[in-house]
Amino acid sequence: MGKVNVVTKEYMQNNVVFADACNYFIYGGQQVIRPEQLHEMDPEEILSLFDQENQKVVEKARDLLKMATMMSDDKAAYLILGIENESKIRYAEPVKSGLYDFLRYAAQVRQTEKRHRSEKGWKGHNSGEFLSGFYKEDKLIPVITLVIFYGSEKWDGPRTLQEMMTIQDPAIQKYVADYQINLIEPAAMEKEDLAKFQSDLGSVLGFIKYSKDEEALNSFLSNEPSLKRLDREAAQVISVCTNTKIEIDDEEEAVDVCKAVDQMTERARLEGRLETLRNAVKNAMKAFHVSMEDAMNGLEVPQEDRDLIIKML
Repeated sequence: MGKVNVVTKEYMQNNVVFADACNYFIYGGQQVIRPEQLHEMDPEEILSLFDQENQKVVEKARDLLKMATMMSDDKAAYLILGIENESKIRYAEPVKSGLYDFLRYAAQVRQTEKRHRSEKGWKGHNSGEFLSGFYKEDKLIPVITLVIFYGSEKWDGPRTLQEMMTIQDPAIQKYVADYQINLIEPAAMEKEDLAKFQSDLGSVLGFIKYSKDEEALNSFLSNEPSLKRLDREAAQVISVCTNTKIEIDDEEEAVDVCKAVDQMTERARLEGRLETLRNAVKNAMKAFHVSMEDAMNGLEVPQEDRDLIIKML
């Protein structure tokens, strides 16, 4: 598992952040799913593939899977929520996410059948119910998978299963089952969208969104006070996903991302200045065949820069 996968999974494991992502996408930011209502589920799915000669068992593991237990009409209502973290565009994402969802539905059918057979209460049920192990009144718990993209570019991959088909004839597509991914994509989000998050996930996605635009990023940093004291896990996601060198102290719970970016910018500015001076000195030495000290005297190089240049040459 790569570093990006590790830090994003660890970050999204937090029930506060997980619930925030789901509330943003499903309820437009309303706090319907509460962190305390989320319970861990085994993210591993088992797929049995059959051929003429043998049976192959394939284990597929989601990034994260949780059960939400809420109240609806004074009764407990259940919802299975999955999250897939993607740092690169997956052009087969509709198949990947769809497979996970349907494997979970298949697992529910198997569990229901197993329960019915253990009860041995088939009297009053028809042969179809007996064969399938699933009664007419049985229901499935809804499964929703969110795909969170941690890249700054626009998602140019397919968002539906039908987009992946070789035939785009509407007459054919009408009868082809479809599946649409639920995508959270920073590049497509507006300021109003980022403001709907209640956790620091909005700050993380905003930083990713503006990470390739220095002016836009500086504006975002100056107007996002939460970035001055960001949780360590969130700062790690920003650092790894945007290749921003943020110094993170393992003993500190919060990180000043704005300060870290300012320091990084200043180091880059100083390195660029020294590189320019170093090249100027080399060119002067080459052109006039003079010593290093004479070349720097001619360019009126400050003493502190002289010392750095001598170390670098």
